[in-house]
Amino acid sequence: MKKESILYSVTPFDPAGHRLKVRLTIQAPDPRGQELTLPAWIPGSYLIRDFSRQVETITAHSGNQTVAIKKTGNHTWLCAPCPGPLVLDYSVYAWDLSVRGAHVDESHAFFNGTSVFLGVIGQTQQPCHVEICPPPHTQSWKVYTSLPEAQGHTKAASRHGFGMYLAPNYDALIDHPFELGTPQVVSFTAHGALHEMVFTGVAPNLDLDRIAADTQKICAAQITLFEPETQAVPFLDSSDRYVFMTMITGDGYGGLEHRASTALVASRHDLPALGLTNAGEGYQTFLGLVSHEYFHTWNVKRIKPASFAPYDLSRENHTQLLWVFEGFTSYYDDLMLLRSGVITEADYLRLIGKVISNVQRTAGRLKQSVADSSYDAWTRYYKQDENSPNALVSYYTKGSLVAMGLDLVIRQASAGARSLDDVMRLLWQRYGRDFYRGLGSGVPEDTMPALVQEATGIDVADFIARYAYGCEDVPLESLLAEQGIALTWKPLPAPVTLDARLRTSNGSTSLATVYEGGAAHMAGLSAGDTLVAINGLQVTDGTSLERLLRAYQPGSSITMHVFRRDELRAFELILNAPAATECTLARVA
Repeated sequence: MKKESILYSVTPFDPAGHRLKVRLTIQAPDPRGQELTLPAWIPGSYLIRDFSRQVETITAHSGNQTVAIKKTGNHTWLCAPCPGPLVLDYSVYAWDLSVRGAHVDESHAFFNGTSVFLGVIGQTQQPCHVEICPPPHTQSWKVYTSLPEAQGHTKAASRHGFGMYLAPNYDALIDHPFELGTPQVVSFTAHGALHEMVFTGVAPNLDLDRIAADTQKICAAQITLFEPETQAVPFLDSSDRYVFMTMITGDGYGGLEHRASTALVASRHDLPALGLTNAGEGYQTFLGLVSHEYFHTWNVKRIKPASFAPYDLSRENHTQLLWVFEGFTSYYDDLMLLRSGVITEADYLRLIGKVISNVQRTAGRLKQSVADSSYDAWTRYYKQDENSPNALVSYYTKGSLVAMGLDLVIRQASAGARSLDDVMRLLWQRYGRDFYRGLGSGVPEDTMPALVQEATGIDVADFIARYAYGCEDVPLESLLAEQGIALTWKPLPAPVTLDARLRTSNGSTSLATVYEGGAAHMAGLSAGDTLVAINGLQVTDGTSLERLLRAYQPGSSITMHVFRRDELRAFELILNAPAATECTLARVA
């Protein structure tokens, strides 16, 4: 039988110590010396994460001979010389309970390939076999992944079983995460395609059937958006199923897209329990996350910026188009909840009002465009500090408002004959549908105005220049009015404000962010200052601060004592009325 050219085996061998054991066998290494690499970042999360730092031990041998291995860079190794089949044994520390890395304990194992699988330089286009082995402490675990089983192999895994899986190349290998354990599982079909939902963690009385029914509607609506005639799912180029992998925590939130799956973190309080008629706004938040990550199956996993085609996982890959790939996705995530019928129009308008309010509170929106925010994701958006709200804009949130504005402009200019949907379908047909068949290419940086005009007949070059590449606020009030929706602003209920964001920790309250131009800023307070007292009365937390401020009106002067590091300081503040930053949307009768 022909030997596998690239073979990995993975075992969660030390759950208590949170370690994975990996063996990599390279049948035909470079005899002059085989280079290996581990990605520096994971697609969808634009930050250098240095996954190689979690490789604890690594050895190499060929037959009975030890092969020297040395580190040649932050993420690279060299084995030399190696005339015959090369075998590497290494351990990976896995204690990152997030969607980006790897996490192993006695209850489960989750890992992304970017954290675990060394790439064989010069052979990344070779098929990659992966044997998933059970942990030593239990035989009850199952395997959940969108990576196909190695059909026909003597060790081929059965569905959800331990054994051999197969990726056509290294890029595919690292784009199918694994979940091992005994999770709660439910499945459904959308337009004939199998979808699995896997929930790991404690969630008593979880209403799996409700979640599956709602998610099925969302998936079906998105499939129809991109393929209205065929209803063909996008992931059949990679898998015969799509897998939602959710880690349940006390207060977590987040997601990371893959070509036929997504990894999610959700709060158990956001998930519906059996018999609960009204699951609340938290459940809408979870469904919005599910919708967002599923939409990425088209928009960013297959429709990509040119700089992502292909990814260079050794360094930052810059693009000014994340406002399209994340912003448009953020617009459609809630819109698809509405279109699929899982939320009402009133719910949708409330969600949009929150986004508009959050963007309006960010002074950075007037300093940084969403195009620049996209480019600076690596150095600024993913490395935020106490001043970020004053300096940055989110290509997610303002990007979603740019998308909404574009959609409304197109609809109005075409008398409802065209919409942003036509743009997404053109992007899909030209750049996405055949991407993993080797026929697709990335979206050029400067092509969006022309693409919109081609798809709709509407010239939006000025709109994109002003609101995506410039810092102007999207004129949503007038655009929404044309749709019969009134956008109004009202002041926050507090009579006065410090114009700062608070942080309470270990029994003390400090300033997390001081908003530019506000009362705290003008008085000289700074992020990190610990609040002590207002006019001689102790501040213990945010609630006590709010109670103390109720005694004052706009324009009142107060003395605030704070600790800056270990120094007690006093500042005179002139209190302001809260800015009118709470947005509400309502359909006009």
